[in-house]
Amino acid sequence: MDASRSYDLVLFGATGFTGGLTADYLAAHLPAAKRWALVGRNRTKLDAVAARLAAANPDSATPQLIEADAGDPAAMREVAEATRVVITTVGPYVLYGEPLVAACAAAGTDYVDLTGEPEFVDRMWAKYHAEAERTGARIVHCCGFDSIPHDLGAYFTVKQLPEGVPLTVNGYVRSNASFSGGTYHSAINAFGRARQTMGAAKDRRRLEQRPPGREVHAAPARVRHDPERGGWTVPLPTIDGPVVRRSAAALDRYGPNFTYGHNMVAKHLSSVAALAAGVSTGFTLAQLPPTRKLLLKMKSPGEGPSAEKREKSWFKIVFVGEGGGKRVVTEVSGGDPGYSETSKMLAESGLCLAFDELPQRSGQLTTAAAMGDALLERLQKAGIRFEVVETSAAG
Repeated sequence: MDASRSYDLVLFGATGFTGGLTADYLAAHLPAAKRWALVGRNRTKLDAVAARLAAANPDSATPQLIEADAGDPAAMREVAEATRVVITTVGPYVLYGEPLVAACAAAGTDYVDLTGEPEFVDRMWAKYHAEAERTGARIVHCCGFDSIPHDLGAYFTVKQLPEGVPLTVNGYVRSNASFSGGTYHSAINAFGRARQTMGAAKDRRRLEQRPPGREVHAAPARVRHDPERGGWTVPLPTIDGPVVRRSAAALDRYGPNFTYGHNMVAKHLSSVAALAAGVSTGFTLAQLPPTRKLLLKMKSPGEGPSAEKREKSWFKIVFVGEGGGKRVVTEVSGGDPGYSETSKMLAESGLCLAFDELPQRSGQLTTAAAMGDALLERLQKAGIRFEVVETSAAG
């Protein structure tokens, strides 16, 4: 432990919806002897969060409160230099996230967020990966439902298959959950930045080295009826697929030739058509500033579903892996993915970086590459299920 730093862990965004749930989880699970802080722009709101945490967890470690603006690079440097690990829920990250990433990379401070924004992740890799490698910082994006259950689910599946052989894994996602205002704002902003997103991806591909002697591929994208999955499978163009493939590029355990496909499952083709139409309409309207502004006004960033709604929400991801003559079906499942489980995953990621023995890696990393088995064990103990459903000879 670095005794020169004032805190083991700090949390940005505790006054927001998902940040508040993350603060609740940390207050209930952080050992009393550990040092932590809440960071935000509004002292009155921070005081209210601290009072709520104290009332709910009177024996837990009391967080310090730090006033700082995520857009102030000097303030971000001060915070990064004062702590070992930073957790942030302040998005959209492409608008507000860079100063904190830059500060953590320079200070050698571990960083986790819950972004699902490809442009932000790719730009941060291009600008700060090398610096983080030099200082020993671990910059770990996508530590919520984007993309932990997919990344660690694929990792868990690979661990059930033979080593040193070509492997193929396909993931199939189901959920009944709704999305928060913050997630909605991130999506609309991403739609409006399609050109910048493609540019960031191109820059990363140009700079990033491929794993020597190994190949990683995306499975062919196709819509098809799958009786085994109970409906129509549709490729999901989210950040989860690239994250899984980046883990495969980083870790030899995925074999000499690894292929991953990422899909959602819908019972009816009409549901697929309705979803495609909704996304297409949102994408089109987000291209023009006036209509994008109207879309953003439809939902506040601080809004989220009620506790009752979250209690009824669930997710299930089935992975089908094949290689070396073996076929395995695994399942990752849990409760409300967007909030209850996301805040748990984000908090456990921060706790894992702060307190667990981990691989000696640095730079921008995926959760599987940065934390792997340690985080998998933490999440299983926290109630997120990783299970082997079926094993057989490959057909």
